[in-house]
Amino acid sequence: MKSRFYITASIVAVSCLVTLSAEARTLIQNKGSDTLVNVAQAWAEKYREVNPEVAVAVSGGGSGTGIAAMINGTVDIANASRKMKKKELGHAKKRGKNPIEHIVGYDALVVFLHQNNPATSFSISQLKEIYGRNSKVSKWTDLGITVPGCKNQQIVLVSRQNNSGTYVYFKKAVLGRKGKYRMGTLDMHGSKDVVDLVEKTPCAIGYSGLAYATDHVKLACVFKAGGDCISPSVATASDGSYPIARPLFMYTDGEPKGAVKEYMDWIRSDAGQCIIVGKGYAPINKVSCK
Repeated sequence: MKSRFYITASIVAVSCLVTLSAEARTLIQNKGSDTLVNVAQAWAEKYREVNPEVAVAVSGGGSGTGIAAMINGTVDIANASRKMKKKELGHAKKRGKNPIEHIVGYDALVVFLHQNNPATSFSISQLKEIYGRNSKVSKWTDLGITVPGCKNQQIVLVSRQNNSGTYVYFKKAVLGRKGKYRMGTLDMHGSKDVVDLVEKTPCAIGYSGLAYATDHVKLACVFKAGGDCISPSVATASDGSYPIARPLFMYTDGEPKGAVKEYMDWIRSDAGQCIIVGKGYAPINKVSCK
């Protein structure tokens, strides 16, 4: 009986220590961009080793979802693959919030094709014709392209949902401020979903972040009128030569303080930036990574 009592007491004591340890840990809530979710999770996991007293809870849902959560005060950091909209800034002001923008990396927005597709390059104007409303381009043959395995050569347009920063950025960079997407696009929830669908669909074209590229899809080079065709890469996103490269953001309510500031300082340090490079994004500064 004594030994059973001692064992039970020990278990209770250990349980109490674990509970107290968990309660003492500072929790940072981080939500938003699907483009950033993989690297955000990698940052959170590594930072647990750097500072065991801080836990970072990461979730996706899209840039708009993260920004809304930051405005509503339910997260400490919002991840976004686009700048905040004027409407969001106005809403934040009404709620007494002061959104501060932090650039944490750069991304190349890639045009993905099925491996059967013989196309290798697109101009910005061609992409606008493909994705833009009221365009006469609806088949690959309209562009002088014949895709093996693509029935009727009808282009399948793969896009993102409208709460996605990737959706908003592509619209602005390719379709223009007043441009609208063509009706009938397949709007995917996540970046990986775009790539997965293009891989399975010979007729498809899609766009997503470079970090989601695989060996099972083709990456097209992109060019502006009169310019060279630039392939998407960490290097071309870093130097700005790739036509649809974009900054990646984190937003906080006011200047970060305490544990949040320490975490974000670490993200922008060489250690944090080497993680973003390892995930296929471009760093904010030149870094030397092993």
